[in-house]
Amino acid sequence: MTSPERTLVSADTLKNAYLTMERLQRRIEEYERARTEPVAVVGVGCRFPGGVTDIATYWRMLTDGIDAVGDIPADRWDHDAFYDEEAGKPGKIYTRSGAFIEGLDRFDHDFFGVSRREALAMDPHQRLTLEVCWEALEDAGQAPSGLAGSDTGVFMGTASSDHVTSRIRHPEDVTAYTSSGAAASFVPARISYLLDLRGPNLAVDTACSSSLLAVHQACQSLRTGECDMALAGGVNVVLSPVLLISQSQFGSVSRQGRAMTFSDAADGYVRGEGCGVVVLKRLSDAVRDRDRILAVVRGGAVNQDGRSAGITAPNGAAQVGVYRRALAAGGVRPEHVGYIETHGTGTRLGDPIEAGALAEVYGRDHGAPVYLGAVKTNIGHLEAAAGIAGLIKAALCVSHGAIPPNLHFTRLNSNISFEGTTFDVPTRVTPWPETEGPRTAAVSSFGLSGTNVHVILEQAPSAAPPPADHRRPAGVLALSARTETALTALARRYADRLADGDGTPLADLCHSAATGRTHFRHRLAAVGTTREEVADRLAGFVRGDTGPGLALGEAHGSDVVFLFTGQGAQRPGMARGLYDTQPTFRRAVDECARILEPLLDRPLLSVLFPDDPEDRQINETAYAQPATFAVEYAMAELWRSWGVTPAAVLGHSFGECVAACVAGVMSPADGLAFTVQRARVIQEHSLPGTMAAVFAPEEEVAAEIAAHPDRIAVAAVNGPASTTISGDRDLVEVVCAAFAARGVKAKPLHIASAGHSPLMEPAVEPLRRAADKIAFAAPRIPLVSNVSGELWPWEQVPGADYWGRHVRDTVRFADGVQTLRDMGHHTFVEVGPAPTLLGVLSDALPPDHDDLLLPSLRPKHDDWEVLLETVAELYAAGVDIDWHGFDGDYTRTKAPLPTYPFEPTRCWEPPRPWHGDRPAAPAAESTAEAGDDSHTRPARSSRRSSRTRRRPSRIPTATELRGLAEPEQLDTLAARFVLSVKDVLGSASGDVGLDEPLTGFGLDSLMAVELRNEIQDRLGLTLQITDFLGGATIRSVAERLVKELAATGGDSETDTPHDRSGAPTAIRRVPRAADTAAALLAEFTSPPQGSAAQNSGPEGRQ
Repeated sequence: MTSPERTLVSADTLKNAYLTMERLQRRIEEYERARTEPVAVVGVGCRFPGGVTDIATYWRMLTDGIDAVGDIPADRWDHDAFYDEEAGKPGKIYTRSGAFIEGLDRFDHDFFGVSRREALAMDPHQRLTLEVCWEALEDAGQAPSGLAGSDTGVFMGTASSDHVTSRIRHPEDVTAYTSSGAAASFVPARISYLLDLRGPNLAVDTACSSSLLAVHQACQSLRTGECDMALAGGVNVVLSPVLLISQSQFGSVSRQGRAMTFSDAADGYVRGEGCGVVVLKRLSDAVRDRDRILAVVRGGAVNQDGRSAGITAPNGAAQVGVYRRALAAGGVRPEHVGYIETHGTGTRLGDPIEAGALAEVYGRDHGAPVYLGAVKTNIGHLEAAAGIAGLIKAALCVSHGAIPPNLHFTRLNSNISFEGTTFDVPTRVTPWPETEGPRTAAVSSFGLSGTNVHVILEQAPSAAPPPADHRRPAGVLALSARTETALTALARRYADRLADGDGTPLADLCHSAATGRTHFRHRLAAVGTTREEVADRLAGFVRGDTGPGLALGEAHGSDVVFLFTGQGAQRPGMARGLYDTQPTFRRAVDECARILEPLLDRPLLSVLFPDDPEDRQINETAYAQPATFAVEYAMAELWRSWGVTPAAVLGHSFGECVAACVAGVMSPADGLAFTVQRARVIQEHSLPGTMAAVFAPEEEVAAEIAAHPDRIAVAAVNGPASTTISGDRDLVEVVCAAFAARGVKAKPLHIASAGHSPLMEPAVEPLRRAADKIAFAAPRIPLVSNVSGELWPWEQVPGADYWGRHVRDTVRFADGVQTLRDMGHHTFVEVGPAPTLLGVLSDALPPDHDDLLLPSLRPKHDDWEVLLETVAELYAAGVDIDWHGFDGDYTRTKAPLPTYPFEPTRCWEPPRPWHGDRPAAPAAESTAEAGDDSHTRPARSSRRSSRTRRRPSRIPTATELRGLAEPEQLDTLAARFVLSVKDVLGSASGDVGLDEPLTGFGLDSLMAVELRNEIQDRLGLTLQITDFLGGATIRSVAERLVKELAATGGDSETDTPHDRSGAPTAIRRVPRAADTAAALLAEFTSPPQGSAAQNSGPEGRQ
């Protein structure tokens, strides 16, 4: 018989086993969900033939039935030298047709931080990919700069070697940039390098299926968690006749020069070029992030033809297999698919095999039609980019619910039968067929070498847009660009977008522009309440007008100082507009009201926002100070939630209590409690009196009141000619009259007490006792003291004694401002109910100052109007606004916006002649500036590497510099150094700013070696290579050289300082922990001891 104990053990064991099985089952289900999770297409960038620059122009071209095939451009190669209409002739091409994109010879190298010199050596595949990936991210509403350090992956299909075969014909054509400029692996690597992406980075080459396989690989990487976002696509550029010669021998190129997929007239394909990139995220992530979803990748599959009829011959059985596996991976039944974007090359062999394989899987003799199409009929065969062109087309089809026409289709290929299927080839724009569930499409791409890819796309899940959130009545449209001209072009694009009348709320457009774009140096911010108002302001800016509501500037990373207004600026209803419409501000005020509830006789909100318009109790000290504290503290919290954190704080009189709270000296609860006690002590213990402002220097005012030290005093020194007096009312009036008689303005202040005067003496000790109950701490943000006008010492706590004397001692506001300006601060935001301190500060500054003085609130003005104009000004000055935080309290939807207006310049080498009896073109590094289209080159016997040719130096000699006055030396050296930098960059027209990092213009270690050698030759000073890299600027290098030159003395530029061994003494920078790699680079590129610096090799990653 089983004992009760054993029965109990058995029951517990079974229970634990059951729970374990449940956990394991949940794990398996979670794994399966992750493994098969759909992937959302949240952004697209594309450049295709026919003037296609985005998905809007792509869809227009497709639905308009445009044939983008034309003649081969003359700048690719001399086609007349290769053309022969007779098929099969060695070295000849029997077609003149191809599909080409415009502007391939132009590239905005400055934008991407690439020197023109390097850009000339870059494969156009890389250049095109850079621009399209940037546009894809912008289309996704993702600021490219915001991905730095993320595990974002890049998967690019690329299979062409045209750049190498067309541009590198002799050993002398190889430069230091050939390795990175020509290798296929650098196509995706450029993107990860530019954006500092740390996720997977793959160049995929399976010939014609490369880009669709790149998408499939990206989806798999997302599902396994290797990356959380991926850029995937492909690129193809036609630069060389080699492949066309080969395909002409093979017979696969169309003699008619048109791709006629599935048509009985089809005779081959047409070469095409272009680039397409999609931004992919897991569907759950895209829904969470409220992304705009164009379509969803349900599943995909890849396989190989294996041993078909020939290594380039398709295999129908393999195609059937990849279809079925893709459908199974996506959990989709064949009958749900309404459109198939086929590989469809238009060859006599390939089309029938593909149609037969499709019929075996998707064919049925009843039901809705299944349409077959191929974008190759519009733009030719984009080879490595063919699959992505088809996928983007299919995504647009499921999104729009329509299928564009298949061009050049007249009669079905006689070797194809649609019998027993519902297949059809659309010859006009066709509505999506009625199928069960979401619209679903399939996309095929087959590689010449046998790799087959099939992907299932589905309509994006429907989601009702959230209701428009109009609580904030106005918006800030923040625009920026790398150059002034690009900013103007961008403003023009946005003005057109705002005027297009699509109904997108202004708030959503502003939010998308602010959060979905990288912010550059040249900035423009427009404030407005309607789309029309902002559009008009942008249009005015484009015309050259700068009216109200516009802020224009250059970002210089301004730090912001918060100024906290003292008592006297309060008023009934202050900040009511913000309280009603800004949740963060409201929460902070409500929290202050909650803290004050047991401390005040009347609720704070009833004092701030009284029902009776005649209620003026807020002007009583007992309520004025707590109400002012609450509004200023809430305003500081609002600014901080928007990313505007103070670099320092300064308050005026009572305002220092709020400043100290914001600086962390006391908690909000303690700060409010102390404020209430301070107000009560002043009311109960101070003697009656008043205050007045006298617009005269402190010394003159002090002399006037010197006879009455126990009745009147200088209460505040606000500026060189702005002094506040405080004391007995009669005496204050006498002093004011005396100054008025001299023609000096003096006016009484509406304050019920005589602060910072002898009349406050009775309040000092009670106030000290009240402060003694507060737990004060050392400031965490630089705090400038009213009492001393100096920065409060770190690690020192402003204690009870300080706060007791604070109410009695003179407010040295002018000294405090000067302390801040001496620290380098020139942007001041008054965090108070009125710009009282800004007026005082403005009067105290020199007339030619460029300080930025901005209010948060202003009496008799709409709260949002004042506040948003300040946001705009701060943004234009370079303050980093947290735009996500700025809109964090509101419901916003991502909206489509214009992409960046690149400013490409000509970066193109003439094609190398293909016949030995003609001279070759110049090497990349010696190619002249953009306007030089020379096609000639010296004979090989006279050829010299550009690295061995010396160019005239722009840098002055040491003697020339020493002959200038000291202030002129830096300006002259910087101006000449700019020219040298432009020389090594290979661009005479680039905008090289004095204070921008040299690496931002594309300066690399090879160029740094040249600059180092030039400086050594001209000035006799030796810098490390790393001194030009990192954050080095024109100005920083020039300042260093001038300083070092002054230290060396002597009259000759050849007098290089030496150590005792006789080797030149290098200028060394202070090492940093992160400079290990730079130090190694410097070691390998430093000049050999005992000799002049030689050309050392550039950095390399082998």
